[in-house]
Amino acid sequence: MLRRLSIRNYVLIDSLETEFPEGLVIITGQTGAGKSILLGALSLLLGSRADASMIGESSDNCVVEGEFAVSRDDVLLRKLLEENDVDWDEGVITIRRVVNPTGRSRSFVNDSPVQVSLLSALSSRLIDIHSQHQTLLLSDRHFQMSLLDHFAGDGALLESYRASFRRHGELCRELQDLEEAVSRSRAEYEYNRSRLDRLVDAGLQENELEELELEQKQLANAGQIKENLCSAENALDAVPSGDGEISVTALIRDAAKDLDRISGFVPAAASLSGRLESCRLELEDIISELSRINSDTEVSEDRLAEVEERLSLLYTLFRAFSCDTVAGLIAERDALASSIAGLEVSGERIGELKKEISEEAKKLAEAASALSGARHSAAGSLSEAIRDTVRSMELPDAEFRIVLSPSSMTSDGADTVSYEFSSTGRNPVDVAKCASGGEMSRIMLALKAIMAKYANMPTMIFDEIDTGVSGSVADKMGSVICEMGKYMQVFAITHLPQVAAKGTAHYVVAKTSGAGRTVSEIKRLSDRERVMEIARMLSGSTLTEAAVANAESLLEASGNNSLSDK
Repeated sequence: MLRRLSIRNYVLIDSLETEFPEGLVIITGQTGAGKSILLGALSLLLGSRADASMIGESSDNCVVEGEFAVSRDDVLLRKLLEENDVDWDEGVITIRRVVNPTGRSRSFVNDSPVQVSLLSALSSRLIDIHSQHQTLLLSDRHFQMSLLDHFAGDGALLESYRASFRRHGELCRELQDLEEAVSRSRAEYEYNRSRLDRLVDAGLQENELEELELEQKQLANAGQIKENLCSAENALDAVPSGDGEISVTALIRDAAKDLDRISGFVPAAASLSGRLESCRLELEDIISELSRINSDTEVSEDRLAEVEERLSLLYTLFRAFSCDTVAGLIAERDALASSIAGLEVSGERIGELKKEISEEAKKLAEAASALSGARHSAAGSLSEAIRDTVRSMELPDAEFRIVLSPSSMTSDGADTVSYEFSSTGRNPVDVAKCASGGEMSRIMLALKAIMAKYANMPTMIFDEIDTGVSGSVADKMGSVICEMGKYMQVFAITHLPQVAAKGTAHYVVAKTSGAGRTVSEIKRLSDRERVMEIARMLSGSTLTEAAVANAESLLEASGNNSLSDK
C-alpha cells in the first residue's frame, strides 16, 4: 500500500507531504483543482516519461517520492530488487524520482540509483491506476484475454505455451533462411563441383612447381651435364704418366709419405703431411659424389615430356583460377571443398530441422490445448462473477458472457476472446458495440473488483470510474469499491457524493492563490469538513441546510458518521 507521498516543485504543486491509511481513500475536489496533477506525479514516480514541462515555477529540481508498504513474503518483488542490486528493506520500498530543469531524470529505489525501467516493473506489483478512459480497454482483445488468464491462474501454462511458440518460430525461421541459402547456392553447385574435381584430379603437392622446374632444366640439358660430370671425374680420378695413369689422390698420398720420412728432421713436415692427408680424403669424397651424380643423371626424353606436361597443367590451372602458386591452388581447392561440404551439411540440417519442427509443433499443439482448456474452464465462472456484480449495480437483467473461439496460433495462444453484454439479458453482443458509458463503467468496476482478488495488487486507484452514472447506481458502485477497500488499499477520485461517503478517509484537492501565483494542495478532512465537502458535492457552490443534512445522512448510512478528526 501507498503509505506516504511527497511532491516538490511539480507543475502547480510547490510542496506536498501527506500520508495515506489502509482501506478506501476518497479524493475529491472541484474540476481543475489538480487531481489529475496528483495522478501525474504518481505516474512519474512509477516510470512514466519525464520532461521539463513538469518543473514548477521554482528553478529547483522536481522531486516525487513515495513510500510503499509491501508484503515480506512477496518473492517476485524481492527477486526483482535483488536482480537490480537494490537492498531489500523488509516491508518497505521507497521510490524517488528527480527531474532537473532540462527534463533529465534520475530514479532511486531504497536510495539506490536505478534505471527507470525498474520503476515500471515495480509499478505492476505496487499500484493499478484505473483512469476514467480505461473502459476503452474493454474492447481490446489482448486486455480481455489477460483478464481471463489472471482469473484462470494459467500463468504457468501460458509461459510454457509461449516458450514452445518461440522455439517453434525460431526453428521455422532457421529452416526458411537455410532453404533460401541452399537455393542460392544450388545454382552454383555444379559449377563449383566441376572446378573442385579439376583441382582434386590434379593431385597438387606443396613446392612441386619449384622441383618440376629444376628437373625440367636438368632433363633438357642432361647430355651436357653428363659430359661435364665425366670430364671432372676423370680429371680428378687419373692423370697420364710414363707408367700409365696415376690418380691425383695417389700422388697426394705419396707426397704425404715423403714428408713423413723427413718429419724427424723438419718438424713442419709432419703438419704439412697431415694437411695433405685431409685434402686426399676430401678429394676422394668429391670424386665419389661426382660418380653418384653422374650415375643418377638420366638422359630420358620420356621423363622430360612428362615433366613438361605436368608444368603445362600447372600453368593452365594458374590461369584458370587466377593463382600464381601451387599453394594458392590448394587453398582454392580447400575453399571449394568446404563450400560444397557446407551445402551438403545444410541439406542434412534441413532434414533435421523439419523433424524438429514437426516434434515442436506437437508440443505446441499440446500446450495450446492445455491453455485453451484452462481458459474455457474459467470463462464460465468469470462470466457469472462479472454478471452478478454488474446486476448488483441496478442492472438486474444484465447478461455477460465470455466467448472463446479457436484461431491461428499467436503468442497468446490459439484462442480469440470476446466479451459480450446485454443490459436486458437478450442477445448479448460485443461489449464495445452495445454498452453505454455508464454500463461500461459498471462492467469495468466489476472486472477490477474480481481481478483484485487474483492479481495480488496491494493498491488500486480509480480515477472517476463512476463517470456516466449517478443516484442509486453511484451508491451501488460505491459499495463495490468500499467492499474492495476491506482487503486492499483503494483510492477513489470521484465527483459523486454517494461514492465519497463510502470512504474510510477523505482528502480534498484544492487550488489556492497568493503572491501572484496559484498552487494545488491536498488535505485530509476532519469529520465536519467532510460533511461540508460532501454537501458541496450535492448542492454546488451554494451550501444549503438540506445539502448538509443529506451529507450527514449519506455518511451515517455508510457507517462514517463518527470519523475521528486526524
